[in-house]
Amino acid sequence: MARRVSGRSHGDLRTADTRAKVKDDYRPSRDEILRYIAENPDRSGKRDIAKAFALRGEDRIWLKDVLRDLQDEGLLTKERKRLARVGALPHVAVLDIFGRDADGVLLAHPTEALGNGEPPVIAIRVSRGGGGPTPGIGDRVLAKTFPTDDVTGPAYTGRVMKIFEKRTDAVLGVFRVLQDGTFRIEPVERRQPELVVDKEFQNGAKNGDLVEVEPARASRYGLPRAKVLAVLGSLTSEKAVSMIAIHAHDIPHIFPADVIAEAEAVKPATLAGREDWRDLPLVTIDPADAKDHDDAVFALSDPDEKNPGGVVVTVAIADVAAYIRYGAALDREALKRGNSVYFPDRVVPMLPERISNDLCSLREGQDRPALAVRMTFSADGRKLRHSFHRIMMKSAAKLAYPQAQAAIDGAPDDKTGPILDTVLKPLWDAYAVLKRGRDTRQPLELELPERKILLKEDGTVDRVVVPERLDAHKLIEEFMIQANVAAAETLEAKRQALVYRIHDAPSLAKQESLREFLQTLGLSLARGAQMRPNQFNGILDRVRGADHEGLVNEVVLRTQMQAEYSPSNIGHFGLNLRRYAHFTSPIRRYADLIVHRGLIAALGFGAGGLTQDEAERLEEVSALISATERRAMAAERDTVDRLIAAYLAERVDDHFDARISGVTKSGLFVQLPQYGADGFIPVSSLDGDYYIYDETARSLFGERTGKGYQLADRVEVRLIEVAPMAGAMRFEMLTDPKPLPGSKRSFHKAKGRARASQSRPGSRGRRR
Repeated sequence: MARRVSGRSHGDLRTADTRAKVKDDYRPSRDEILRYIAENPDRSGKRDIAKAFALRGEDRIWLKDVLRDLQDEGLLTKERKRLARVGALPHVAVLDIFGRDADGVLLAHPTEALGNGEPPVIAIRVSRGGGGPTPGIGDRVLAKTFPTDDVTGPAYTGRVMKIFEKRTDAVLGVFRVLQDGTFRIEPVERRQPELVVDKEFQNGAKNGDLVEVEPARASRYGLPRAKVLAVLGSLTSEKAVSMIAIHAHDIPHIFPADVIAEAEAVKPATLAGREDWRDLPLVTIDPADAKDHDDAVFALSDPDEKNPGGVVVTVAIADVAAYIRYGAALDREALKRGNSVYFPDRVVPMLPERISNDLCSLREGQDRPALAVRMTFSADGRKLRHSFHRIMMKSAAKLAYPQAQAAIDGAPDDKTGPILDTVLKPLWDAYAVLKRGRDTRQPLELELPERKILLKEDGTVDRVVVPERLDAHKLIEEFMIQANVAAAETLEAKRQALVYRIHDAPSLAKQESLREFLQTLGLSLARGAQMRPNQFNGILDRVRGADHEGLVNEVVLRTQMQAEYSPSNIGHFGLNLRRYAHFTSPIRRYADLIVHRGLIAALGFGAGGLTQDEAERLEEVSALISATERRAMAAERDTVDRLIAAYLAERVDDHFDARISGVTKSGLFVQLPQYGADGFIPVSSLDGDYYIYDETARSLFGERTGKGYQLADRVEVRLIEVAPMAGAMRFEMLTDPKPLPGSKRSFHKAKGRARASQSRPGSRGRRR
């Protein structure tokens, strides 16, 4: 009879009594394995599971096969080096508390969706002693989660670690005065309804103001009503569009008075306890519009005769830890923000300007404290050794990427000319060496051009450009990667706690989905072991220059997992590195500040090192800064969508060249390559056939003709409708469907769903 596995703890499963009861031929059932993994999320590696069930020898080989089958069936997924139930909550998660049960227990949902199903319910535990945080309904919290045995109640319990900014039922909108004198709230979210405001609830709002409103209970007739709680700014002013995203995503953007006071009181660092490197001609190379400079570089040929063709590369990074001490007001605010947020029209910095743009910015010709790493590479690009130093430096030159590149390409100016032979050429020679190592390592190489929005003085869009990718960009990028690797290696060697930058390999389920998709294009992908980045690169090389090159790059990107921060290392799949930590941008990322503090503590560099209390909180901090990073990305993306939608609002009925960027049962998402803007074509507006969703081929194809549309297809579309403040655009398809090889003819339930989604005659063009 199979032994029942308790979820109480790893130790409970491995007592002498338990082991004595296990027969030599005992093997747990699949259900027991799944149950153990669900109940022990922090002890769910293969070794942990084998120990829990006292499996040895051939039984461990059997277990490996069972776990692989469970992954292939989609019941398990691999997260870092641990296994997890598909759709299961991570051990530390961000939750939104939405209500109470009949006994008054707080209930929460995960902030981020886990899949397509209903989100799990978490019962929040509140400390009886009153020592921990006291959450309430509407709060967003960081919590440790624990699965329960209750089949009728919440699937998890949660212990609150931190309460984020208090949330309310308020929503954002734009206050509009209509011609008849009535007031409306124009929505800024795509699914938000329009609201009516009565005059007594205007609260001083004027036409065009961005406002926070409290919706009233919807009536049976007419639009729902609301009252204005606060006026946040006017959309007629600069930077108003990014302000919508700042408020919608709860991004802290105003520094409290005590934080500003603390920043203003900081005194510049001195040479005491530092090596004097002010004579070394380190230079900064950044975007032309950069306001702060947190990294500087220098390189030369290795003078050691035992390393012919080798180079010595130095990377110096602003010593932010010299000014931001753990637990101080500046530190608490920086952790709350997690990172700087970059919008086309503004930056919301992690640190006040006194720190970020002054004391910690490596300004040309001014003394600045820094942490530096000196790395020696062989001629084939292998790192032989490195060492860290706490220094005082003086930047020899502030350069922009195009400026440095132009000098190397034969067009130096007054600043780059004098340092061309002594500084710039040795940097490019060193990059050529490091590139050999990169080519050997073979990180993932996706061809996905990035677009930049250029604004006019009034904050509206001037044009959208694709900046040229220069060797100057690649040089700095590779130097920073190597410095990050060196930081992780040093901290590991010193057994110092740190926050890694991790990137897991694609799950087996995603690999299988990619394999099926590639088969539709006549491309094969080997089954079996986990893929490596060079295998993805091989696929990308095979389609380079082909019509479906963009399509394959897009699908390979969507196969990848999301990078995050963690005190547990699983390596970085995309960069193909075993250990990696963010070290090079402490002005704008809290993760880098933690790594700096770790280096200071581990290497005995003096004040500002990582404290024991901080080291014990790294799991909580990692979850928090991973969440703030995702928050920043969403806010930046929303702002770009709104800016482009406003820019194109006057071009309704115009035709555009587009590319299909997403395919769903509901319709097609299209992107305008010239602008980087996204819009939607409802499936109900596609004429001439019933369209079926083929998930494998990422396509919609006609039931009758087999013709349709596929991800990355180039099409012509007409702009039908724009909601600028919501950043939403709706298009009409003008390109005829094309034959799709391998389109499925076995529709099953998808057929019925597709039929139901088609509109009645005359519904073409209606907003869904």
